[in-house]
Amino acid sequence: METEDKPRRKQRTRRSFSDEFKAGAVALVLKEGKSITRVAKDLDLTQSSLGRWVEQARADVGKSARGTLTTEEKEELARLRKEVRELRLEREILKKAAVFFAKENG
Repeated sequence: METEDKPRRKQRTRRSFSDEFKAGAVALVLKEGKSITRVAKDLDLTQSSLGRWVEQARADVGKSARGTLTTEEKEELARLRKEVRELRLEREILKKAAVFFAKENG
């Protein structure tokens, strides 16, 4: 069975942007009233990236329609998840130590 060769989209190289650049792009959308599509095209960004930045900015000021976590909430969640991982590890170590000492004394 033959498959059609579809032209592949060229993948963009992953780029990183400063917080100031992101804030400026978001301001063009939120303060200047320009569309995400227009700003993304003007700044050579993907619409999805700019859209995520705009949504995060809205969440950070309490105006997210999607229930997106604020940056502060995301940081707290990451910290708590790390703490839970560490506590679970400690609990497992203590369980093993209890079994070891029970065998030694039994």
